[in-house]
Amino acid sequence: MSAMKFCRECNNILYPKGEKDRRVLLYACRNCEHQEVADNNCVYRNEVHHAAVERTQVLQDVAADPTLPRNKDVRCAACSHDEAVFFQATARGEEGMTLFFVCCNLSCGNRWRD
Repeated sequence: MSAMKFCRECNNILYPKGEKDRRVLLYACRNCEHQEVADNNCVYRNEVHHAAVERTQVLQDVAADPTLPRNKDVRCAACSHDEAVFFQATARGEEGMTLFFVCCNLSCGNRWRD
């Protein structure tokens, strides 16, 4: 994968630009008219490697997410804290949505589902 490229004329960033007529990838400056042919046709490549158990893990900082709804009518079985955030997601190996709760006590982080 190539690193960021900079213009030889004005030192600004060169951005990928496809020239469809010639079917070639160029790097072009948006400040001046400088262009150069890319030495590799791969602009960006993101490889994600993870095990099956990682796919539906709940992150510890979910309890601090201000965009998730909170419920003060539930009690954590681990620490007896009376506030939890909740969200819906698909559970492993099940069809349909499941309601997940995460304890808002940051030192606890207990997770359970309804």
